[in-house]
Amino acid sequence: MYGEDLITLLQKSSLRNQPGVSPKTCAALSLWMLHPHERDAIVAREALLQDNDTNYQALVEIFVGRKSSHIALIKQAYLSKHKTQLDQDIINIEPPHPYQKILVALSTSHKAHQADVNQHTAKCDAKRLYETGEGSPGAIDEGTVLEIFTKRSIPHLKLTFSCYKGIYGHDYTKSITDVNSGEFEDALKKVVKCICNPPNYYVKILFASIKGMTADRGAITRVMVSRSETEMDEIQRFFKAKYGIELRETICNSIPSGDYRDFLLALANKTV
Repeated sequence: MYGEDLITLLQKSSLRNQPGVSPKTCAALSLWMLHPHERDAIVAREALLQDNDTNYQALVEIFVGRKSSHIALIKQAYLSKHKTQLDQDIINIEPPHPYQKILVALSTSHKAHQADVNQHTAKCDAKRLYETGEGSPGAIDEGTVLEIFTKRSIPHLKLTFSCYKGIYGHDYTKSITDVNSGEFEDALKKVVKCICNPPNYYVKILFASIKGMTADRGAITRVMVSRSETEMDEIQRFFKAKYGIELRETICNSIPSGDYRDFLLALANKTV
């Protein structure tokens, strides 16, 4: 009817102030209307092009929260739109960062493995993590951790961390905290938390973003749009249990009334 793609129109409107729907709402709607793999390709590109620093949190959510088949589609969409490889852009991040090493390892894992899970191998991996972590003096052996991340699928890593708790009586993240923590250990801990308990991870991200406690201002839109299709019910239960207040109520109390808040509430209520 109008000779223009609606998503493209919304994306243009998100870049300028004009009467009607707010730029923030236009940006959120344009993300929501895309296919999930195209959306993730855009989120990954924006994460890499942050003015001050790479948004590693957004990249971790993609590589941990998506199946290998979906990651392949993201990479295709990224290459088609930006004429460059997502993997290579991550490798080329400057200055180098521990998150970068973990993301490269996860990307390699997605290339080589599907949802392969093996109880015996998971126990062996858990023991290796212990022997090169809290079971030995000094910092965690990055090489061992990255090797395991490179060779194992996300479901297998989740089983490995579950085996670790079963064998040693506490979460692997506790062992990371107990060693002489540095940048690599801090990054690893956040990635492991995202792998082991996604709803709890996203709840913390949402609360910090809604309350303005983080520089990652786009986290509210990113998480609400992407997780509304998969685990919004779980996120809402975890949110209420952790903070004693409904996610919807927190949104109403912290975000000014308007079309953007209405859209977030619709996502929370799964009425979009």
